[in-house]
Amino acid sequence: MDVEQHPFKPFLPVNAQLLMLGSFPPQPKRWKMNFYYPNFINDMWRIFGLIFFGDKNHFIIPDQKIFDEQHLIQFLNEKGVALFDTAMTIRRLKDNASDKFLEIVQPTDIPDLLEKIPQCKAIVTTGEKATETLQTQIQVAIPKVGTYETFRFNNKEMRLYRMPSSSRAYPMSVENKANIYRKMFEDLEML
Repeated sequence: MDVEQHPFKPFLPVNAQLLMLGSFPPQPKRWKMNFYYPNFINDMWRIFGLIFFGDKNHFIIPDQKIFDEQHLIQFLNEKGVALFDTAMTIRRLKDNASDKFLEIVQPTDIPDLLEKIPQCKAIVTTGEKATETLQTQIQVAIPKVGTYETFRFNNKEMRLYRMPSSSRAYPMSVENKANIYRKMFEDLEML
């Protein structure tokens, strides 16, 4: 089985207040852009569109079935949302994007990421594997989906939010997912 290196650099706006961590990107054959959550059937950017603009198609280029990468980057920079994943190197045990069949060879150094974004006040994990991998590096209880637990990092109290996966395989409508994510953004005063 081939070992895959993470294809993207960490996206770390200088004003980042929130660090979003998934597990690892899907295979490039599924991408519709060269940025995080690149699979068009993943709902992350539809969730953001619903929360911030009331339109799940806000970040989609009309008639092209692709996300507007530059619009997303500008928006995330303005909002202070950082992105990366909990794995640097993986093996796919099956030819798909499922976390269940993802073997993490080298985890991401999460404390190192946090050092680079000193204004960050919360981490959000977007799946069970991401949450479990994070917990191997940071002492924090695993929150129930849609809630958070507090932890300390560099003498600062922070929050770990656990949100529903944005994958369509997660059995919840995009609107319900957006309502759960919206509560997190309200809590963090980012709306």
